[in-house]
Amino acid sequence: MLIGINAIAALKHPRTGVEEYVYQLIKHLTTLKESKKHCFVLYISDNSNFDFYLPDNFKIKCLKWPLPMWTQIRLSAEIIKNKPEIFFIPVHVLPFAHPKNSVVTIHGLEYEYYPKMYPLNHLKYLRWSTKYALKNARKIIAVSENTKSDLIKLYGANPDKIKVIYHGVNFVGGSPRRNTAGGLPPTIPYILFIGRLETKKNVHGLIKAFNLLKKKYQVPHKLILAGSPGFGYDVLKLKIKNLKLEIIETGYIPEKEKMLLLKKAEMFVLPSFYEGFGIPILEAQAACCPVITSNISSMPEVAGDGAVLINPNNIEQITEAMYKIINDNEFKKRLIQEGRQNIKRFSWQKCAQETLEILLE
Repeated sequence: MLIGINAIAALKHPRTGVEEYVYQLIKHLTTLKESKKHCFVLYISDNSNFDFYLPDNFKIKCLKWPLPMWTQIRLSAEIIKNKPEIFFIPVHVLPFAHPKNSVVTIHGLEYEYYPKMYPLNHLKYLRWSTKYALKNARKIIAVSENTKSDLIKLYGANPDKIKVIYHGVNFVGGSPRRNTAGGLPPTIPYILFIGRLETKKNVHGLIKAFNLLKKKYQVPHKLILAGSPGFGYDVLKLKIKNLKLEIIETGYIPEKEKMLLLKKAEMFVLPSFYEGFGIPILEAQAACCPVITSNISSMPEVAGDGAVLINPNNIEQITEAMYKIINDNEFKKRLIQEGRQNIKRFSWQKCAQETLEILLE
């Protein structure tokens, strides 16, 4: 079978959640025994190269296009000219021109819960493209049961058409020799957040909880915010300045540095209001870092028993959860153990295998 894949997201830098999904999925598809029986065409928009080995049955098709709407215009034109037998869109938007045998991954519907974060035209396009994919794709992959539930609840999707396939997690062994976070000495403890610094992630609530933690318990910890600025960052920056807290912003961090930060952190806190999946939860658990995350959206589903679940709107609850991890070493150890057990449910190999099975149905 000839399988076409929109691979453009896999080559984006820096990679965040969706880009990491596409990158890891393609990387692990190349390793599957079943993949050798088929030919894959990876559609990209420039001459960037993949940093992993592509077997001979994986071909790159560069479709250059200097204008917007690459998916709907340039990719559609290629599909009309050279139609694959199976077409896979791992990033939500199904082109106008597509084979009947098309599969689309939808990662989350945060734009329905936080529409103000999106320009009006983009919001309309996201809503239209979701409806279009649900109607025209043969199968929909949802990255969590929560995303599937949202598609059914908000769009009236047919549940039989939707298959839940979880993301994987990268396992990184060994222990870091030093703390590289913002030049901190190894003896300085810190609480870690990784993700885009935006309203949806509830970084504002985390800062309030950290402020209360410092005032109430006089802990020596600093707060590290690792991620690029997003919607609402200007207000966040002003809050940090006014509170004069011990907060370090690192900006986006590469994979190696991310794991070092997680391994040395006292805990990882993700009090987000919505996550389609939440890869950083699993990354923290893989790094033996205790996790605090929200009790809503997909986060309980992903975290399993390996996290303290909090109400993201309850600042005092977030504070007390952080202090319990700091103050109760036995509780912290149990949390780490539960996290290590939880990540056994997830792997990119499994994700790739289940995705290929859906494509070949």
